[in-house]
Amino acid sequence: MKTKLYASVAAVALATSAQAEDLTVFGPWLGPDQESVESVLGAFAEQFGHNVSYVGSDSFEQQIMIDAEAGSAPNVSVFPQPGLAADMASRGFLAPLKDGTSDWIRDNYAAGQSWVDLGTYADEGGNDQLYGFFYKVDVKSLVWYLPENFEDAGYEIPETMEDLIALSDQIVADGGTPWCIGLGSGGATGWPATDWVEDIMLRTQPTDVYDMWVSNEIPFDDERVVSAIETFGTFARNDDYVAGGAGQVASTDFRDSPKGLFDSPPQCYMHRQASFIPAFFPEGTIVGEDADFFYFPAFESEDLGSPVLGAGTLWAITNENDAAHDLIAFLQTPEAHEIWMDIGGFLTPHKGVDSSKFSDAPTAKMNEILLGATTFRFDASDLMPGAVGQGSFWSGMVDYAGGDDAAEVAAQIQASWDAAK
Repeated sequence: MKTKLYASVAAVALATSAQAEDLTVFGPWLGPDQESVESVLGAFAEQFGHNVSYVGSDSFEQQIMIDAEAGSAPNVSVFPQPGLAADMASRGFLAPLKDGTSDWIRDNYAAGQSWVDLGTYADEGGNDQLYGFFYKVDVKSLVWYLPENFEDAGYEIPETMEDLIALSDQIVADGGTPWCIGLGSGGATGWPATDWVEDIMLRTQPTDVYDMWVSNEIPFDDERVVSAIETFGTFARNDDYVAGGAGQVASTDFRDSPKGLFDSPPQCYMHRQASFIPAFFPEGTIVGEDADFFYFPAFESEDLGSPVLGAGTLWAITNENDAAHDLIAFLQTPEAHEIWMDIGGFLTPHKGVDSSKFSDAPTAKMNEILLGATTFRFDASDLMPGAVGQGSFWSGMVDYAGGDDAAEVAAQIQASWDAAK
């Protein structure tokens, strides 16, 4: 399928280079995603006149550090994890974005300050500067359900967390089971629970507490974190709430866990998982018809707005030239987002895009959740040291789901963090 290229006089006017330059872009995308980003870069090259090349790698995190240390970094790098970008900024491997970019993000991105914060890191001298521009993001704060099941039972979409808990109780009272939850994922078993805890942290604590938790300015066994783990437990450790009983949560593979939605009668009515989970629905399932989703709601009593948990990619300049700054300017135009929106598999916090350009209605609906966010926070486990975020946090949640005490599990995770320092 030929991809549309959207041109704009406004975008062309953003060009700052007096002449064409070579521009190299390095990122994590291969296969269809590589074709998509190359369509975006092709439009940029057409409008700005630069010679652009993209290289993708499934070993991006290792290779970009090797290239930077060797003095052969690409002009622009696309980071899946802010933590690596922050580390490179502290070592002088990133160039700050142009003055005014922070203001543009605040004004044009939903929850704009959140995106500024996520792209701001300390330089070699310890001074904070904006290095990262987020483009193409993912949403995790979703609950999946079958509209037919809800309609048959007379259930309504909950607007608040209090409503969600009340609905769960109503399903139990009606003789059903509200949730399917699975933590199994091979060597990564436990990660689905970390998403639950992160979402709950954002719904029970201000964002500065979440940020201090991520950076370990407050210990992992702080009572606020322990409380979030225990709130997860009110869902996952409740035999009445979980298909198969609480004892099955840790051993059920996350890819299999939503299948209970599709049984007749349903083994469960809801499944909390990120935007990618339809890939594991039964073949032929049509999202928006057979299965649908709603926002994992906030506690009305906490008055913390509408936080959204997710992930995404940030673009940073790793070998500065004028063309690199031109590319960041191009990414600020609606056209740069609409190209990938039209292809599919793309979400954006840009408030200026034409929502009719999304490839399908479910994606457009998902993006509405992103645009409705009052705050956005990146997956905490991806920002923590690997020994914690992809180690003790995962395994600790398995232990907790299996019956261990939340405070003791949190203390063990903190001990692993201390050991990694």
